[in-house]
Amino acid sequence: MDDNNIIKISVTDRDGKQHLLEAPTDMNLNLMEIIKAHELPVEGTCGGMALCASCHCYVESDHELKAASDDEEDMLDQAFYVEDNSRLSCQIKLNNELDGLSIQLAPV
Repeated sequence: MDDNNIIKISVTDRDGKQHLLEAPTDMNLNLMEIIKAHELPVEGTCGGMALCASCHCYVESDHELKAASDDEEDMLDQAFYVEDNSRLSCQIKLNNELDGLSIQLAPV
């Protein structure tokens, strides 16, 4: 695999432990899929369709993300512990610009 297509993402789990994940950007994956692949505790019950908010996270770095869709906003309106930096990790598509992204998993 070409190293130019690998980014590093920092994920803080619900116990406050930080995990540094490597993620490919050439496979059309979203952030939730990478978190699950590394066996961190994120449900992703709806399979990434923005229908459940079980992959709710807080974006802690200053990365410029694509604006949340109406579906994502609707789910966040129903989620618990929502903050200004809340996003659904299933709606964040991985790309090279996200290298160094830092997130924290939201409480359940």
